[in-house]
Amino acid sequence: MAPVKLYGATLSWNVTRCVAALEEAGVEYEIVPINFGTGEHKSPEHLARNPFGQVPVLQDGDLYIFESRAICKYACRKNKPELLKESDLKESAMVDVWLEVEANQYTAALSPILFECLIHPMLGGATDQKVVEENLGKIKKVLEVYEARLTKYKYLAGDYLSLADLNHVSVTLCLAATPHASLFEAYPHVKAWWTDLLARPSVQKVASLMKPSS
Repeated sequence: MAPVKLYGATLSWNVTRCVAALEEAGVEYEIVPINFGTGEHKSPEHLARNPFGQVPVLQDGDLYIFESRAICKYACRKNKPELLKESDLKESAMVDVWLEVEANQYTAALSPILFECLIHPMLGGATDQKVVEENLGKIKKVLEVYEARLTKYKYLAGDYLSLADLNHVSVTLCLAATPHASLFEAYPHVKAWWTDLLARPSVQKVASLMKPSS
């Protein structure tokens, strides 16, 4: 089978979120860069893939899927469904819960910090410390919930790795590039969970892709 194509830049944590799932699911894939500087994401060719003109987009034959979390679910359903636990109603429900928590609690609090500490300076802007501090307060409250959960289970959905864990990888790797890289030190069970994830080949691959070329 021909490898699937993942359109987007590896500087985007939405793109590398998909890479974590593709790698863990054992999918053969090719990353096709999209040049935002030249406006390629708004070109007719790319708008045919994603009418919103965003990345990532996954192409599998004649099927085009956009929205990173939908891409991740598709990759798992097709290639490694045990990452979604869909054969067990209760386990799959817990995977769904923590997938929602990742998107609406964890990444919702972390993204503004990443934008202020990484993206704005890259574009020549200044970091708004007020926004950073406000969202640090939010992510610390989220991590208190994670710490309590991870005192009971090895992974977020239970004692099994799932897509719910993997969807945290890309933004958490970005956190390491900010002045707040030590955030997990106050949450020993969260730190142990993250150390375990970091040891996985899929996560190491994502980390290698996210390193800027010298």
